[in-house]
Amino acid sequence: MKLNFGLQLQQTQKLVMTPELRQAIEILQLSSLELNNLIAEELEKNPVLDIQEDAVDGKPKEQEEKADSKTKEEIDWEQYFENNQSYYGESSFSHDDQEYNQENFVKDSTTLKEHLLFQLHISLIDAKHKKIGEYIIECIDNNGYLTTDTREIASILKEDISDVENILTFIQEFEPSGVAARDIKECLSIQLKHHDYWNEKIQRIIDIYLEDLANNRFQTISKDLGLSFKEIQDIKDFIRTLEPKPGRIFSSDQDVGYVVPDAYVEKVDNEYIIIVNDSTAPRLQISNFYRNILKNESKSSTTSKYLNEKLDSAMWLIKSIEQRRNTLYNVISVIVDMQKDFFEMGIHALKPLVLKDVAEKLEIHESTVSRATNGKYVQTPRGVFELKYFFNSGIEKKNGDAIASEGIKDMIKNIIAEENPQKPISDQDIANTLKTRGVSISRRTVAKYRDEMRIMSSSKRKRFN
Repeated sequence: MKLNFGLQLQQTQKLVMTPELRQAIEILQLSSLELNNLIAEELEKNPVLDIQEDAVDGKPKEQEEKADSKTKEEIDWEQYFENNQSYYGESSFSHDDQEYNQENFVKDSTTLKEHLLFQLHISLIDAKHKKIGEYIIECIDNNGYLTTDTREIASILKEDISDVENILTFIQEFEPSGVAARDIKECLSIQLKHHDYWNEKIQRIIDIYLEDLANNRFQTISKDLGLSFKEIQDIKDFIRTLEPKPGRIFSSDQDVGYVVPDAYVEKVDNEYIIIVNDSTAPRLQISNFYRNILKNESKSSTTSKYLNEKLDSAMWLIKSIEQRRNTLYNVISVIVDMQKDFFEMGIHALKPLVLKDVAEKLEIHESTVSRATNGKYVQTPRGVFELKYFFNSGIEKKNGDAIASEGIKDMIKNIIAEENPQKPISDQDIANTLKTRGVSISRRTVAKYRDEMRIMSSSKRKRFN
């Protein structure tokens, strides 16, 4: 066998994931909150980056500064101080202006624990029992339930279990009714006693037959307690008026979650206009200060090399954010175009749509569409929706049109809303009704959609009066 040395040229194609490309992909799939956090981190690390300040009254910032400077030069300050009646030490603020101080920002909402502690502190009990009560209240969660066993509390405080139980019973008399219960049964029992609706049979239903009551298994309850179906139905209706989570009427220490839309869809002259919400993230620019330093520094200096490196990083970040904005706009444009019937007529007109359909329209990869729609929300004339809401499977109707799964769910919800509560329609009957409307799906699919909408089965929806 003969071995020879040689040189050969060969062309190959491969995808190289540079750090810049990885950053662009990461930025595309970030939500507005995550993007803000990323920008805040980059502003701390990269001195070349700066936040672009908005123009005032349509004038660029430089013009505003020049106008302010000119105005200051025209003021006769000597004349001003001669005519000014205010003296050093006196307030020169207008009393008509809104005053910003610490007290204006004090939280005025009361939490559950604050409400319970207030009731405890005005109670006529000794300091020892108040200490036990304070510890019990600190062990109550935001829903109003005691999360720690009384024996554990007694062990930690080195108190008798009987004292802890007595103070717990005392706290259970506080408002809101049902607070400091250890489970749902105790919570309902406390509320029944406060409503003066308590009797032995109702207590037995709560203690033993609560699950049967929830599942409409009235036969067992009627046989054991000697109650008619109508009496059991009345008891169930009253129990449903009670609050299973008494603490949720109060504010909690957690932040209130809300959605800031990434884009707006507005109808103007029978045409839908898309506006990307630029306020979700600050606009970035290159700092003029460091730009001037780069102009004056020698290219070979250490400072110049450092700033050039940071400049490249800043420019790529700004470019990636702008590319994210353009991709988001293009994806929403295609969604609005393909789901125009939904915006015109409502959920029943929602069409089946998959990522591939949008990707083919924009000539991009499906993964890019997936990243662009991940965690993004759009405000439309019909409400605020997550972009992924518009992507769903569907079936073809008899007339050849396609209907999305969300549209089928809406049809099922309307059918159930019109049913006779004493004779609720079964899943098979719903499937038959949909078939007459041109939608052919199986009973199991109806049950699946019903469960996803958290609608109970026909046996649990039935009423006996």
